[in-house]
Amino acid sequence: MKRDKLNVGIIGYGSRGLGLLESVILALEKVNVTAVCDSYEDRAEQAAETVERVQGKRPDVTLDYKKVISNPNVDTIIITCAWEDHIKIAIEAIRAGKAVGMEVGGAYTVEQCWDLVRAYEETKVPIMMLENCCYGRREMMAMHMAELGVLGTIVHCKGGYHHDLRDEVSGGEKYRHYRLRNYLNRNCENYPTHELGPIAQLLHINRGNRMVSLTSTSSKAVGLHEYVNDRLGAEHSLANAEFAQGDVVTTVIKCAGGETITLTLDTTLPRFYSRDFTVRGTKGMYEEATDSVFLDKVHEEYDFKWKEQWGNAEKYSEEYEHPMWKAYKEEGVRGSHDGMDWLVFREFFDSILNGTPCPIDVYDTAAWMCITALTEESIALGGKPVMIPDFTKGAWITR
Repeated sequence: MKRDKLNVGIIGYGSRGLGLLESVILALEKVNVTAVCDSYEDRAEQAAETVERVQGKRPDVTLDYKKVISNPNVDTIIITCAWEDHIKIAIEAIRAGKAVGMEVGGAYTVEQCWDLVRAYEETKVPIMMLENCCYGRREMMAMHMAELGVLGTIVHCKGGYHHDLRDEVSGGEKYRHYRLRNYLNRNCENYPTHELGPIAQLLHINRGNRMVSLTSTSSKAVGLHEYVNDRLGAEHSLANAEFAQGDVVTTVIKCAGGETITLTLDTTLPRFYSRDFTVRGTKGMYEEATDSVFLDKVHEEYDFKWKEQWGNAEKYSEEYEHPMWKAYKEEGVRGSHDGMDWLVFREFFDSILNGTPCPIDVYDTAAWMCITALTEESIALGGKPVMIPDFTKGAWITR
């Protein structure tokens, strides 16, 4: 069923939620923000003032997410709160008949993911994980090259969340940020979807292929301890804290089609930002770290002098830019995170408005989120292989 406009309630206004509200959601046509919610009153009030300034009307304001779900003036819910609450709120919203766009994060148990799938299958109310990296320009170009056969048969992909978060985590009390309690208590691949999402789409996971098993290994956890004592001092409340989260977590996933995937979480040591997105095929490769394309029978002469070709992906974009990004560049790139946020929210809202399937559906959401819980199990078992559930119950073969 097509709709003319969506009445949206947004739950969660940390830096991410407020940033999305200002740079993307309020700028999209056919979206009317009718309710805002955060467990902190000042954040909820700031969000309400932002909405009123742009839309000219104050939205309903509450500290209780259940009131957003029950609000008759809300038909679509955006979840941007703490990781722990994502799935719980999504299930309640779906069962109340509200479409859900859910920010990224990992699951705490595999059963949570099954609960989410069951809620969708019993209601058919749409839900989409808002994984913006699936709409990254280079990720989509590599996917387009793979679809065209330029890279040959895809054999291996890798990606990572490489982001120095020491200030954000150690400042968790000051920033009121949920990462602190997670880093204190869990050791896992806690943020897998930035790297896994684009790879899963490229490898047709849940659509002719699936992830079968994984092994995960963690390094020791010393980065945050040293950072706190060096930067914040021995009197800081976290100076003697024992962080559970390892500094580097490496996960290897095996797929039904024979492909392998390597994921790396690297967030508590000094480093530059990177998603380390890499695609390897029998005819070539793309590598984000050097923003380069290497093609068989084209680049062999640069084997030992590849620095000369760093950045050559821009040249290949002239021919292999993804059609969505070609059109987007002509329209004018907008929003945060180099335009990815705009695309993922536009795709979500369009799917709800037009009554079409969400491009990242509940089976993708469950499969990607469960990686966090499964890596926690594998690490605790010394890197033992763990099976990845098939949330499609066999339908991946013909979907």
